[in-house]
Amino acid sequence: MTQHSNKHHPIRIDLVALLAAFTLFLSTIEYLIPKPVPFMRIGLANLPLMIALGILAPKEYALLALLKFLGQGLVTGTIFSYVALFSLGSTTASACTMYFLYRIGKRWVGMVGIGIAGAMASNVVQLALSRYILFGPGMWLIAPPFLTVGFVTAVLLGLFAQQFVNRSVWYKSKVAS
Repeated sequence: MTQHSNKHHPIRIDLVALLAAFTLFLSTIEYLIPKPVPFMRIGLANLPLMIALGILAPKEYALLALLKFLGQGLVTGTIFSYVALFSLGSTTASACTMYFLYRIGKRWVGMVGIGIAGAMASNVVQLALSRYILFGPGMWLIAPPFLTVGFVTAVLLGLFAQQFVNRSVWYKSKVAS
């Protein structure tokens, strides 16, 4: 049992802040990529959440997910728009799915599988919200390309995250602390 899994261990603000800054940076990069639908993203900002799975305690991970949501809303200027609902729903679904899958299935599921599960949870929430907020029944027209992009980018991000976890000296030092 590592030290960071203790319920009474204080939140490591420096580590959460570093990972949150990383989400802001990746959100900014992602914002520059044209989107066919306002809430559609390729998920770059989920990379720090994936990396954090093995090094953050539950409270720290929840704080990181919240900071990701707030940071994306500030970077994109959507914090007070309907797009924020998509971001909050998808970030919550993705973070919870990845966290629980990592905790109960990391022996059987690698970062690629965790990334795919998180992306699909995020996409399902976004599609459900788009059905009721934007497109109505026509939402099914965007579902195939939306889910395909989510799947492909999740595989790529999962491969990157797995390589990072396997090779990073920094990561290994955080797992041990």
